[in-house]
Amino acid sequence: MPCQNENNPVVFAEDLTIRKGPTLVLQEITFEVNRGEMVGIIGPNGGGKTTLLRTLLGLIKPSAGKSALLGHPSDRLGPVREKIGYIPQSRTYDHRFPISAGDVVRMGLYSSRTLLRPLKRSQKESCREMLDIVGALHLATHPFGDLSGGEQQRVLLARALVRRPALLLLDEPNTGLDPAAQQLFMEQLHRLQQSFGLTVLLVSHDITSLAACADRLLCINRSMHIHGEPQQVLQSPNLKKAYRCSYDLLERASACEEEPR
Repeated sequence: MPCQNENNPVVFAEDLTIRKGPTLVLQEITFEVNRGEMVGIIGPNGGGKTTLLRTLLGLIKPSAGKSALLGHPSDRLGPVREKIGYIPQSRTYDHRFPISAGDVVRMGLYSSRTLLRPLKRSQKESCREMLDIVGALHLATHPFGDLSGGEQQRVLLARALVRRPALLLLDEPNTGLDPAAQQLFMEQLHRLQQSFGLTVLLVSHDITSLAACADRLLCINRSMHIHGEPQQVLQSPNLKKAYRCSYDLLERASACEEEPR
């Protein structure tokens, strides 16, 4: 297992296997993500992509294999968690809940050790700065539940980045956005990744936009079907095999009829 070192991969997975009862969810997943890379994870619904992210974060114990983030084993991340930004997949909000966009970003600064402590002035300024960076400062006092899907995504991105993490994990951040908003989000994420020197691991069904920004793509449907540079992955017959359908990958990526969850 790697230890914390500048030369070690930021994300490390070796032979990760996950079983839920008799069901094999992931089988022998092995890959690395190096510092400063953006790596996309693609594949059909139910293929284990979310399970993979949750396992890397130490939220699911693997049946076999091992993984690490920032040189720390996934089951013992400890203080290094503060260097990891995370946007999970499930994001449903009660529009009546009285929380502002600014409150959502400030939540990114709390931990089990600081939950009852008031934020310092410098921390509040960091929240405003991050909202400004993602183009959402004007939304700071707006009820979060009243924002559009694209606006909510910008606010959630600001929350994930407010600690200035070294690693950012995103699970289908484009869900519910129209194609134009999806592209804008990916372009903004790519700019922020370059500006902050972030390492990014991103699950997305928006294959075309992801391929334009990512350094590498992983295609997962329980096992690793292909792993490589975007054009190599998009042109591989293994990608069609993973999705179990035929389509023009570059022009008709969204036409694939994926398996239901």
